[in-house]
Amino acid sequence: MTPPSPAIGVLALQGAFEVHARRLAELGADASLVRKPGQLAALDALVIPGGESTTFLKHLERAGFYGVLNEFVHSKPVFGTCAGCILLAREVTNPHQSSLGALDIAVERNAYGRQNDSTILSAETALPGGPLEMVFIRSPRITRISDSIQVLAKRGDSPVLVRQGQILASTFHPELSHDPRVHQLFLNIVRSAMP
Repeated sequence: MTPPSPAIGVLALQGAFEVHARRLAELGADASLVRKPGQLAALDALVIPGGESTTFLKHLERAGFYGVLNEFVHSKPVFGTCAGCILLAREVTNPHQSSLGALDIAVERNAYGRQNDSTILSAETALPGGPLEMVFIRSPRITRISDSIQVLAKRGDSPVLVRQGQILASTFHPELSHDPRVHQLFLNIVRSAMP
């Protein structure tokens, strides 16, 4: 008997949420766009995409989303990319801002420069299949990790893809690459967390 497809939502307040949803659907997930807090109840997991983290926080607070989302990220699998990584981090600097604090890392916002400093790099990764293409757009830098964090890829000495239990985070945009491995890893995490 084929197991059910995981129901994975993509927070659709800003960022390339449709690209995330399309990638997850291609890999076999039941992907949906999440715009209201009530939609979280039906999900097995959630992707928090890139965008601008302070704008994200304003949207979440205005929509009454923050408390429900905070509960979700501390109990279900979540994948945060770029601004999503910032929102999941325990500590945020440059400047300091509040966050969901579900991932035991510290991040520095916009650490690699402005929009015109954006770049595409390839680097070694712990994921099978060789070097990983990574698209950086005004990306944060992970400046501290706890012992519970597994580093799956780095840019120089800085972690750029990390995992802590059922939480995955990247400072780059895997949805903008043709390489599906990061989304596949998240799908595997979600499947292993399902009853």
